[in-house]
Amino acid sequence: MKSYVEIDGWKSNIRFSSAHIIPEYEKCGRLHGHTYAVHTKIYGKIDEKGIIIDFSILKEALKQIVNQLDHKILIPENTKVAEITKENENVKVFTKGKKYSFPITDCEFLPLISTSAENLSSFILDQLIKKLPNENIESIQVGVDEGFGQGARIIKEL
Repeated sequence: MKSYVEIDGWKSNIRFSSAHIIPEYEKCGRLHGHTYAVHTKIYGKIDEKGIIIDFSILKEALKQIVNQLDHKILIPENTKVAEITKENENVKVFTKGKKYSFPITDCEFLPLISTSAENLSSFILDQLIKKLPNENIESIQVGVDEGFGQGARIIKEL
């Protein structure tokens, strides 16, 4: 029998609003944004106190991560379909014949090839693992929704 604790990002207000460009797809190749919700399931062993992990610890870790992304333009540092340059206080993004310029303070640079929901799930999962005590945790699932009923999930065994 497996046990897990779960956080629903919509109901627990683990959300962030950000803009991005996914040039690999025509419609998503335009600058656009979402209000994202982050969901988590932590699978593991119930300890002598009767819990896998304290909900407050989990929620605080998730809030720290989403606050880093909130109201930012998400820039994938490892993209192969855009040229990204930092000049003075601006970031310039050239892709598919389009030129964007953003204040650097409005951007969050992520070590990703794309800022898809799948890749954001993976990024958030990696950040979450660094923040949590893992003595009882066996695996973690993170999901990122781009709206109600539309999102991506990733699971990692520890």
